[in-house]
Amino acid sequence: MPGMHSDLPPFTLGRGLAFHGGDPFFLAGCVVLLALYGWGVFRLRRRGDRWPVGRTVAFGLGVVTVGVTMCTALNDYGMVMFSVHMVQHMILSMLSPILLLLGAPVTLALRALPTAGRGRTGPRELLVKLLHSRYLRVITHPAFTLPLFVASLYALYFSPLFDHLMGSRAGHIAMMLHFLAVGLVFFWPIMGVDPGPHRPGYVMRMLELFAGMPFHAFFGIALMMASEPMVSTFKHPPASLGIDPLNDQTAAGGIAWAFSEIPSVIVLVALLFQWYTSEQRQARRTDRAADRDGDAELVAYNAYLASLEARGRG
Repeated sequence: MPGMHSDLPPFTLGRGLAFHGGDPFFLAGCVVLLALYGWGVFRLRRRGDRWPVGRTVAFGLGVVTVGVTMCTALNDYGMVMFSVHMVQHMILSMLSPILLLLGAPVTLALRALPTAGRGRTGPRELLVKLLHSRYLRVITHPAFTLPLFVASLYALYFSPLFDHLMGSRAGHIAMMLHFLAVGLVFFWPIMGVDPGPHRPGYVMRMLELFAGMPFHAFFGIALMMASEPMVSTFKHPPASLGIDPLNDQTAAGGIAWAFSEIPSVIVLVALLFQWYTSEQRQARRTDRAADRDGDAELVAYNAYLASLEARGRG
């Protein structure tokens, strides 16, 4: 059967189709992520620090989306149906990264991890060193993330690489991890929740966000307008599914085209909210500074205007 893992014992699920179940690698990873995040939140609260509930919920939902995508029957159907595989791709590359980043895991780690002490290097020091490394500056720069984001569509699906990766369990896991990693490095500087090497202004972040979205539309249209199946893995779906490969490819193209709008709206709302709260904080700082110096800046400006008026009269 095309695209199925021959090294795993299958089981039967619906209409006699053989499946293998969810991927244990991703299941273990989800459990570890939730445990580490929960430990960080517990450590902060135990010493009296607060951590926003919304961030915890967002991170938890992000892990759940990864688990549902890779640890349920959705992963099985994604091995034989192009449309379901495209749902997996869109979730892992666009929805899961946004939710995970809204959880601010790097900020939580920096606050929860203990310092190693003078002259010593611990996990927190290694994380700080990584955040300031040249490597991270390169892989989170828009000149790198945008081409990588686009190549994950065109260079993967329109080349023999996709069929090669889908032919083995290791290749399938590597491809799905790639989708998730690309989404994380693409949205990390755009979201701006966690500290990072690049922190562009809000307008530039919005431009970076929308710069990559048209490529999803073009990719989806290319799949929808094709007159024959373009990916060998999905040319011969199991007869028990009763699907036409070309119609399934058209559905996959529609998913790639339409799915980008929902994550884009989520990111845009988050950016606008951050922008608003940033302006509010700046206004409060300005007011406090004016209270401390007796509004000296305004007094000096009024004196300057008065001097200009006196010169005009003279």
